[in-house]
Amino acid sequence: MRIAKLHQEYNIDLKYTLFPLHPYVPDDGMTLEELFRGRNFDLKAAQQHIRNLAKEEGLDYGERSKTYNSRLAQELAKWAETRPNGSNIHNRMYRAYFYEGTNLADVEALADAAHEIGLDRAQAREVLLTRSFKENVDADWNRCRELGVTAVPTYICNGRNLVGAQSYEALVDLVVSAGAGPLN
Repeated sequence: MRIAKLHQEYNIDLKYTLFPLHPYVPDDGMTLEELFRGRNFDLKAAQQHIRNLAKEEGLDYGERSKTYNSRLAQELAKWAETRPNGSNIHNRMYRAYFYEGTNLADVEALADAAHEIGLDRAQAREVLLTRSFKENVDADWNRCRELGVTAVPTYICNGRNLVGAQSYEALVDLVVSAGAGPLN
């Protein structure tokens, strides 16, 4: 993945800020047709484009037909980031959502995913049920509003933004222009 490679090759600190993508989607999800109804949007072409981008990155991309509310997954991610190796939750959530079609509002599925990357399942479940990282996600959403973020991914480095899937070269230019040097 481009970001992992960038992090390995350049002296940068990587911080995920979570964005409220379709926060109105109910917990039981909605079909992609429902999500994009009334828009001049070719769903099949968009899915093929994303599939091609994922393939270029060596990522799996499944045949999902629904979207789900990701708020609880974001709360899980904020908790996971406080644990050793917890940043692996981001890749696990990608796989769960885009490849496996997992409902990201399902507490048990999320707790299982946390356990799969080595986190304590019971702790993850408790975090989700008590919503103990809700304020952390609220802070990220507010930060996105303040920064004018409207899409994912958005890369921000010293006030300069890149929006959407970017080439590795564009990401290198972003971090180098902000003063990051190579690690080797």
